[in-house]
Amino acid sequence: MIARPVYIEMLSRATKRSPVTALLGPRQCGKTTLAKVFGEGKKALYFDLESQADARRLDNPEFVLGSLTGLVIIDEIQTMPHLFNVLRVLVDRPDNKKRFLILGSASPDVIRNVSESLAGRVEFVELSGFDLNETGTETWQKLWLRGGFPRSYLARTEGDSFVWRQGFIRTFLERDIPQLGITIPSTTMRRFWMMLAHYHGQTWNASELSRSMGLSDKTVRSYLDILTGTFMVRQLQPWHENIGKRQVKAPKIYLRDSGILHSLLGLTDRSTLLAHPRVGASWEGFAIEQVLMTMKGVDAFFWATHSGASVDLLFQHKGKRYGVEVKFNEAPVVNRSMRIAIQDLSLERLWIICPVQNSYLIEENVTVLSVKDIPQMVKAIFY
Repeated sequence: MIARPVYIEMLSRATKRSPVTALLGPRQCGKTTLAKVFGEGKKALYFDLESQADARRLDNPEFVLGSLTGLVIIDEIQTMPHLFNVLRVLVDRPDNKKRFLILGSASPDVIRNVSESLAGRVEFVELSGFDLNETGTETWQKLWLRGGFPRSYLARTEGDSFVWRQGFIRTFLERDIPQLGITIPSTTMRRFWMMLAHYHGQTWNASELSRSMGLSDKTVRSYLDILTGTFMVRQLQPWHENIGKRQVKAPKIYLRDSGILHSLLGLTDRSTLLAHPRVGASWEGFAIEQVLMTMKGVDAFFWATHSGASVDLLFQHKGKRYGVEVKFNEAPVVNRSMRIAIQDLSLERLWIICPVQNSYLIEENVTVLSVKDIPQMVKAIFY
C-alpha cells in the first residue's frame, strides 16, 4: 500500500473544523482505504452503504446515527441521498459531539441536494488517484501509462493493469452511472466517452460531437457534465483578458486519468502509446493533471486567442501570474505563441513540461521542466 500522508492531514484539519467532511473522488481511487487508515486509533464506526447489512442498519438513520459518538464514516453516501437531511438535523443539535466523514463518488452537483442540505456544515476534500508525490517522481513513465487508480498502477503486469481498467469502465457505465439515477444506455455513454478520448486536450465543440452522435447539443452537454461530475473528465476553463484580441471562450476537455484514456484508445503498452497519433495530447493531459493535483485546489485556467497564441495552464499566486506549456519534445524552443503569452499576460515565469531527464533554464524567465520536478516547482511557488 502507498501511504497518502497529505490527504490524511487534510482530513484531520477538515474534521476538526467542520461537523461533516465529504471525501469525494472517482470510484476505486482509494477513498475507503484512506478513510479506514484515518479512523485507526480513533473511536470510529464505519458504514458501507453498498452492503445490504449496513444499509438495513440505517433503516431508521436519525435514531441510529444520533446515538453514536466519535467519528462516523459513511461510505458511498450518494446511494442514499436522503441521509443528507438527516445529517443536517443531527449536526445542528446543541449537544452534538460527533463528526461525520462521508465518502462519495460524485460531485455535489450530481448528488442532489447535498449543497443545500449541508450548506455551512460540510467541508469537501477531493481525492484523486496516485500522483507523483505518492508514487515517487522516478516512476512517471509507469504512472503515465497506467494512470493513478491504485489497482491499475499496482497491477503485476501491464496486461493485468489494462484488463482492470477495461473492467472498471464497464462497471462504471453499467452500475455506477445508474446508481446515481441517470438513465442513459451504457452503450451510448461508452460511445460518447470514446469520442471524448479522441478529443482529449481539445476545445469543447458541442455541435461537432452532437452531429457525430446524432443527438442535440444539449444532450451531449449533459453527458459531458455527468462524466465531469463523476470525476472522469476535467473541463479546464478559459481565462479572459481585456487585450483587444479574440479569445477562446469554450473549455478544454481532458480525461483526468491517463490510464483510462489509454484503455479507451486501445493502448495496451508503452510502445503502442508512443506510436499513437494522440501521444502528444495524452502527455499534455497527464502533465496538466499532475500540476493540478500537486497544487490541490488552486484555481487554474488555459488561455488562447483565435490567432493562435496560447498557454496550456495559467494560475496566480500573490498577485503574480505563472504559465505552463506542455510539449512532447525533448528539445523545445520558445516559440512565438509563448512570447505573446508572456507579454500579453505579464507572466512572472513560464515552464515548458517535457519528457526530459533534467530541468534547465532556456531563457531568463522560461524553464524546460522535467515532469518529475513538478512537485518541486509547485513547492517553490506556494510553500
